[in-house]
Amino acid sequence: MIDVAPGHVLIVEDDDDLRALVANRLTEEGFHVETATTGPDALDLVAEAVPDLVLLDVMLPGLDGIEVCRRLRAEHPLLYIMMLTARAEELDRVVGLEVGADDYVTKPFSLQEVVARVRAALRRIRRVREHLAAGPIDGEQEEPITIDSLTVDPMRRLVHLNGENIHLTVREFDLLLFLIRNPDRPFTRMQLLDKIWGIKYEGYDRTIDSHIQRLRSKIEEDPAEPRYVRTVWGVGYKLAAVAE
Repeated sequence: MIDVAPGHVLIVEDDDDLRALVANRLTEEGFHVETATTGPDALDLVAEAVPDLVLLDVMLPGLDGIEVCRRLRAEHPLLYIMMLTARAEELDRVVGLEVGADDYVTKPFSLQEVVARVRAALRRIRRVREHLAAGPIDGEQEEPITIDSLTVDPMRRLVHLNGENIHLTVREFDLLLFLIRNPDRPFTRMQLLDKIWGIKYEGYDRTIDSHIQRLRSKIEEDPAEPRYVRTVWGVGYKLAAVAE
């Protein structure tokens, strides 16, 4: 039994057996599944109807998954993109995260793991939509949080820096919101993966590092000398409540 409303998932994978295996399992779990074997086909399908989540293989023929991710992210900031990579493709995983992927699954993977990741992602997506549409279920209004020139509005999921709107992905926003709700408190990478990704994830630490890097590029005047999102050496990251 699925604990989220069925979602629309696009699988982009050129391996026929793997694509069919994942598609059949997700269909059995109640998701609406579409498939594509090439990057251009995937872009065409998304142009027709934007899915909730894309499972995107890195090693596609012709237009590879990295470029597909880049184009999808440019057009659809809130689309959830999960990369499928081989264990030997560490550089591709890093690049995929840096161009806007929200997460990745490493081949070979279990179908149970894929289903768990998709469910966790769609739970978060559903909460985002509920907040945008109707606010908190209990009716309480959470006020915007401001530190210096940075303001995060949890209810409308907006970020303003020096009065200008900053466009963040779902993961970037959730990461910033969690940190600004807990100012000056350092968190390890594994704590952030657990809190933001929503599942116990024995994942690649670069997932957090890459999201922090992208977040800094959007909210910091000088990402190399961050004012807000600080590295706590030997621990992880925190959001500084006052300039240091």
